[in-house]
Amino acid sequence: SQMLPFVIGGGIMIALAFLLDQIMGVPKDQLSQLGSYHEIAAQFKAIGGAAFGFMLPVLAGYIAYSIAEKPGLVSGFVAGAIASSGAAFGGVPFASGGKATLALAGVSSGFLGALVGGFLAGGVILVLRKFLAGIPRALEGIRSILLLPLLGVFATGFLMLAVNIPMAAINTGLNNFLSSLSGSSAVLLGLLVGGMMAVDMGGPVNKAAYVFGTGTLAATVTSGGSVVMAAVMAAGMVPPLAVFVATLLFKDKFTEEERNSGLTNIVMGLSFITEGAIPFGAADPARAIPSFIVGSALTGALVGMAGIKLMAPHGGIFVIALTSNALLYLLFILIGAVVSGILFGFLRKPLDK
Repeated sequence: SQMLPFVIGGGIMIALAFLLDQIMGVPKDQLSQLGSYHEIAAQFKAIGGAAFGFMLPVLAGYIAYSIAEKPGLVSGFVAGAIASSGAAFGGVPFASGGKATLALAGVSSGFLGALVGGFLAGGVILVLRKFLAGIPRALEGIRSILLLPLLGVFATGFLMLAVNIPMAAINTGLNNFLSSLSGSSAVLLGLLVGGMMAVDMGGPVNKAAYVFGTGTLAATVTSGGSVVMAAVMAAGMVPPLAVFVATLLFKDKFTEEERNSGLTNIVMGLSFITEGAIPFGAADPARAIPSFIVGSALTGALVGMAGIKLMAPHGGIFVIALTSNALLYLLFILIGAVVSGILFGFLRKPLDK
């Protein structure tokens, strides 16, 4: 809930950037710049990106806050920022001018990294509290103002540099696996990338599918666009729309705040901002994420089966005219959203009276 305003504000500003570029027109050979081709669109996207950039630090920060209260906040924010920036130990110490240094590699661990980082930061602060429990009462202020923030940031930061490393291996492995399937059935590939878009809704698995989809655009623009890119975008629109469907059909299983968030997820979903569903996935992962995967995979497979092509890397409904069959494309997205929404709502536990 603390993260949601950043996702909504930033996400809608980014969506408006794509809409402005779509209205003003972008040459076909410049579609990779959609959303930042014209100066005004680029400014909207920059502002939205700034707000969106707080998403992972806020997620991790308030997870840590829920565990360790205020002392956990700073460590959580640092963990989320490291997950977002991708700082990681990139190798073993090597000699440089007679001094041992450590290489750093940019390996974003995304939503999953921030989720792990939030729990990690909270846990670190709890351990430090126990370790510092015997400190004299006269030094109590130093413990909360100096020791806990300093030691918490130190321990959490270095642990996060290690957490980002396995995420890099996950991303590389997924990209290699998808590349090996590129000549296979379009239905199978659509099913796979569709499901991946809903696994972590903006994390490394989602980004691996998205990057793979955008990588197919350059070679397919002259032939009308990429089927893989079309499957990726359609599937990525499903989870937020499924949240709306679930909150609409199963009102008694969601709080008023969640139902209101369901309404904003209409905009998020139509704008291809999968992250809009993250609060629901994080709050109830065992029921939400499998439900989202089913609908997204179904939509991806249907798009692959129909051979629908897309020439833009992002934009959701604002670039629907760049698909080879807009009506069928929207129908497949609706089917996936309804299936996921009903499944999520059915599996969701009733609210405690």
